Amino acid sequence: MPVRSWFATSIYQAPLRAAGSGRFNAELADECRRLRDYDAAGRRWSAKNYPGGYTSYASMSELHRFSSTFGGLEKNLLAHVRAFGRALDFDLRGRTVRMSDCWVNIMPPRVAHSLHLHPLSFVSGTYYVVTPRGCPGLKFEDPRLSRFMAAPPRTAAAGAANRAHVTYPAKAGEVILFESWLRHEVAANQSEDERISISFNFSWA
Repeated sequence: MPVRSWFATSIYQAPLRAAGSGRFNAELADECRRLRDYDAAGRRWSAKNYPGGYTSYASMSELHRFSSTFGGLEKNLLAHVRAFGRALDFDLRGRTVRMSDCWVNIMPPRVAHSLHLHPLSFVSGTYYVVTPRGCPGLKFEDPRLSRFMAAPPRTAAAGAANRAHVTYPAKAGEVILFESWLRHEVAANQSEDERISISFNFSWA
């Protein structure tokens, strides 16, 4: 075939554990809700920057350093990050890969998370703790979108690789990884219950 594809944008999705995530997620959900009750600074920041929701992003963003539950999450995630790095052909031999940031996001009904990226890291991701039926997934944007000069619209039957956006459904117990420069967002929560996730960044040295 004369057409070949280059410069792939890769996204990784897998269960965090082979089995037994139910009890672990119950512990995480309880700790996330208790953190929201405790974290007055985070609630104040969220009221201005994350209306209706709660995130510990600006107040307690290194939870893996202070909580054994989140520390356990870090250990589980590291194997996935290394697997993703191998798929991307990153040369991480002799290099230290570590979680640099880890924070909680709680999205009650109607709360959304606007388009953003994660600077100063190389792999970012989210782990789903509570995903009520009908809650939104994670929507990614084609990183070339701003350079589509004079491009015609895609057909309704365009293949997945040629679409400008892709959404990965939110599923409790699963982790999604992506390169930190890839912009993403979460649409408004249309379910009647809270969606709870944990976001994180990894760096290397």
